Amino acid sequence: MLRSLYSGISGLRSHQTMLDVTGNNIANVNTTAFKASAAQFQDTLSQLTEAAGGATATTGGTNPAQVGLGVQVAGISTNFAQGSSQATGKTTDFMINGDGFFVTSLGGETLYTRAGSFNFDSAGRLVSPDGAIVQGWGATNGVVNAGGATGNMTLPVGAIVPASASTAATFSGNLPSDTVENTTLAPRTIDVYDELGVARTVSLTFTRTATGWTVADPKNPSTTPLQLTAETDANGPTGKFTTVAGANFTFDGILMNFDDVRGFAGLDTVAGDTDDGSEAGTLNSYTLGADGTLVGLFSNGQQQAIGRIALATFVNPGGLEKAGSSAYRATFNSGGAELGTAGTGSLGSLTSGALEMSNVDLSQEFTNLIVAQRGFQANARIITTSDEVLQELTNLKR
Repeated sequence: MLRSLYSGISGLRSHQTMLDVTGNNIANVNTTAFKASAAQFQDTLSQLTEAAGGATATTGGTNPAQVGLGVQVAGISTNFAQGSSQATGKTTDFMINGDGFFVTSLGGETLYTRAGSFNFDSAGRLVSPDGAIVQGWGATNGVVNAGGATGNMTLPVGAIVPASASTAATFSGNLPSDTVENTTLAPRTIDVYDELGVARTVSLTFTRTATGWTVADPKNPSTTPLQLTAETDANGPTGKFTTVAGANFTFDGILMNFDDVRGFAGLDTVAGDTDDGSEAGTLNSYTLGADGTLVGLFSNGQQQAIGRIALATFVNPGGLEKAGSSAYRATFNSGGAELGTAGTGSLGSLTSGALEMSNVDLSQEFTNLIVAQRGFQANARIITTSDEVLQELTNLKR
């Protein structure tokens, strides 16, 4: 039989595979984080009809004569180029700006994905639409151990951040320099907390003196008052204060700071500003940092790290095996996963409220459709032509 028949058949099969790959790309043009594939062809074995001849003193060398036996698919490669960003506004939608992969666990198997459309399930775990659980590092007292073993990323619903005792507080604002000497302003207060989060009020009075102000605690007369002395330079008063022992005043273990208090005329705005203590609080919401850290926002105004999403990278991402649901599994040729924190190396940063779009180029895919179709038609013509030749051959015997 003619070899061209089998060459044509191999061409049909190979171009059918190209059509399958192209059709799959077009079907997934709107699939989140889908990576387009491409089929590569190579020729098959060639039949040697005449071996090469070496050159002699009287004759030249001859090249080998070979007849090819068709085409085959050498491989189907995946294009991991970055897809465009699509804003969603949903806080659990994450996009990787880089080469990293999210690490997930499904049925005990570790998978990797670029699709960051996640939600929290009833157990507070961050999961993909097919139920794969996102992996990362948990936090203990707000500290993430990124070098430890990964586990399920869980939002601790109803979590409580413990109370913290106040150790320092700050006053700010202005003390009116045009106040009559010996005049005492109305007490200024600030709330501080003990170890259990019980609030108490610190009340301070400010009395005008010839050189500045005296700060005292009316509830504890034994506490030594603090002298705020108006500061001057070569140009006169600066509106700032100096104190006998720095700009601090300790009351009941609370360090009061007056660095931000000023002394201009006409303004009486001095007030307690901030303190470093807080009552206990419950988790209200969360935010995502560019490094993948989930930061919990608590009812007492505190912010504390809950955990950090782990990202993975591979020496050869093209060696990953597609596992369905936009996930991949590692293979011998992809190399092992190298885990790390977003923002380091080539892992890329994370963006919340956005998703990575498919990187399918429709113009290229429609062109590939035409190329594959014409290639299929040409190989079909090889078969019909070979059939006509065989028909002529059989017609030699009438």
